[in-house]
Amino acid sequence: MRELAAGLWHWTARHPDWEEGQEWGPEVSSYAIEDGGRLLLFDPLGVPSEIEELAAGRETAIVLTAPWHERDTRSLVARLGAPVVTPRPDSAADLMEKFGISAEQAGDGSPDLAWLRAGDAGEVHWYSGGDRLPFGIQTFAGREPNDTVLWIESHRAVLSGDTLADFGGGLGVVPGWLREGVTREEVAARLRPLLHLPVELFLPTHGAPTGRAALERAVRPE
Repeated sequence: MRELAAGLWHWTARHPDWEEGQEWGPEVSSYAIEDGGRLLLFDPLGVPSEIEELAAGRETAIVLTAPWHERDTRSLVARLGAPVVTPRPDSAADLMEKFGISAEQAGDGSPDLAWLRAGDAGEVHWYSGGDRLPFGIQTFAGREPNDTVLWIESHRAVLSGDTLADFGGGLGVVPGWLREGVTREEVAARLRPLLHLPVELFLPTHGAPTGRAALERAVRPE
């Protein structure tokens, strides 16, 4: 774990679902940000003990960039009682539209965060790309409406789920993660308004923290 700036921490952990041959590496990034008296955990996996100790002493929330970035969310909710702020999982209709599958194949929709949707445990606050979160974070729709990019004004930082990633060749839109009919240029254009903001840090969940120049390269027109 390292402190990138006052009240902003980054760490990596091995993703439990990673398998040999996948284009993304086994280590993924998570972040914690202190916002006044509140602690925000972003796409948390393998949270360091120092961060959990911080969380135990203040109001804490878990913020997901995408519903499939659940990672250690359920266990953290059980231990900390923290609410979860997340985009909605895909419904059956969403899956049919995105992937051209049948109603039978789509079933009841994505299984992501089923325990939260069922009300079995935890408090959830749903958001969509374009919403402003109550703690001063502006959200942008990324490669999918529920795969978001976040502008964290208090730290002049942009945080991305799967929309912009770095697998070792530089930050960018991952072609293999775009569904049919969605282009790299379409996604990049959606994110160019970020360049009008005073961005200093870029925080990917796949890759290491970097700066504004990497974001500029990632979304520039081809």
